[in-house]
Amino acid sequence: MTDAERIPNSPKADDAEITLGILNAVHENERITQRSVAQDLGIALGLANAYLKRCAKKGLIKVSQAPANRYAYYLTPQGFAEKSRLTAEYLSDSFRFFRNARTQCTEALQLARQRGWRRVALYGVSELAEVASLCDAAEVEIVAIIAPDQGPASVANLPVFSTLEAAGDIDALLFTTLADPQAQYDELIQRFPAERVLVPALLRISTFGNEAMDG
Repeated sequence: MTDAERIPNSPKADDAEITLGILNAVHENERITQRSVAQDLGIALGLANAYLKRCAKKGLIKVSQAPANRYAYYLTPQGFAEKSRLTAEYLSDSFRFFRNARTQCTEALQLARQRGWRRVALYGVSELAEVASLCDAAEVEIVAIIAPDQGPASVANLPVFSTLEAAGDIDALLFTTLADPQAQYDELIQRFPAERVLVPALLRISTFGNEAMDG
C-alpha cells in the first residue's frame, strides 16, 4: 500500500463534517438548541455553540429571537449552497473510503490465501468490517468478528465475540477497528502474533515491523 492510497483523518475533514451536521440540523428543525445539536453530533456543548456562531458569522445561518428566551435558526441561501457542497464532498469521501477499503481488504484476504491462512476473523466492529465482509474471499473463510467491547450479537451475518478464545481456531486477523486503531493494535499484538494481523494501510497504523500487508 502506498502513502497515496491512505486516507488520513484530517482536522479539515472533521471541521467539514461538523459544519455539515450543523447545517443539516438547522435545515431539519429551526427550533434546535445548542444542547440538542451537541447531543445529535456527539460533540461538546461549547463546540456546538462555537460552530453555530461561526456559521452565523459566515452568513450560512440566520439567528432570530424566539419566545421564552430561545433562538430560531434558519439556513440562508448561502447556507443552502454550502450544505449542498459539503454533502457532495462527504459522499465523494465516503465512496473513496469504500473503494480503498474494499481494495485493501481484498488484498489482505488474498495475502491470507497465499500464506495458507484459511480461517480469518475481523478485529473490530465498524464500517470497515462491513466492507471486509463483502470482499471476495476465495478459499478464505471470514469466520467471525472479534469485539472486546462486545457490541451486537452479529454484524453482516457474522457472529461477534468479545474474546479471541471464544471465536475458536483462527489462522489470522484482519484488523478493522476504526476507533483509536493504534492503541487497539498495540494491545492486540500482546495477545496475538503480529505477523498474523493484516492491517489495511488506510488505518495508518505503525506496525513495528509487521510486514503482513507488504508481502
